[in-house]
Amino acid sequence: MVQVVEIYNIMIKGYKPYNPNQIYLFPPAPQDWLPKEHLVYFISDLVDHLDLTVIHKVYEKGIKGQPPYHPVLMTKI
Repeated sequence: MVQVVEIYNIMIKGYKPYNPNQIYLFPPAPQDWLPKEHLVYFISDLVDHLDLTVIHKVYEKGIKGQPPYHPVLMTKI
């Protein structure tokens, strides 16, 4: 009789990199295209102050697949 042993490779999953100040997407810097009073800055600041613990807990449970995008990035989108 052959005995089958399963080994689970469990790793803590992180997030894909997220840097709101990155300068290599559309323009050299997003601030070059948007005025200082633009609504996007208000939304960005608002989301930065939200409590996203519930979303983080859901992501922490998942161990399969690629790392997800950061919840702050997805909420801002």
